[in-house]
Amino acid sequence: MILLNFSHPFTSEQLQELEKFTGSKLDRVIEIEAQIDLQQPLAPQVSALVDRVGFTPEEWQTLPLLLNPPSLSLSAVTLLAELHGRCGYFPAAVRLRPVPAAVLPRFEVAEIVNLQAVREEGRRKKLFKVT
Repeated sequence: MILLNFSHPFTSEQLQELEKFTGSKLDRVIEIEAQIDLQQPLAPQVSALVDRVGFTPEEWQTLPLLLNPPSLSLSAVTLLAELHGRCGYFPAAVRLRPVPAAVLPRFEVAEIVNLQAVREEGRRKKLFKVT
């Protein structure tokens, strides 16, 4: 599994948590600085960020990916659209949360969100009346 990290660096403890949550070995972490110039159009900047990952079209479609999106919400959703275009699906995403009662700010892995499953469930609700 490859972690595409467009946010803050992960600690070794957080990386171990990711492996525990996913049940998969983390083969590589690709750190991409996701600073955006708010005075420039967003989509080309996000596309350039994704280009910096360095994957071939085949790798985008075949490698097992886990995503830690940028914190800026519009960057994150634009990134998801770009990744879906390259991969053909939504990769799973990491959700971190603050560690309760930590004296110093720390974050732990809260869950892995299967975005493709969320999409499929939303599509099911679109097609069928869900009560």
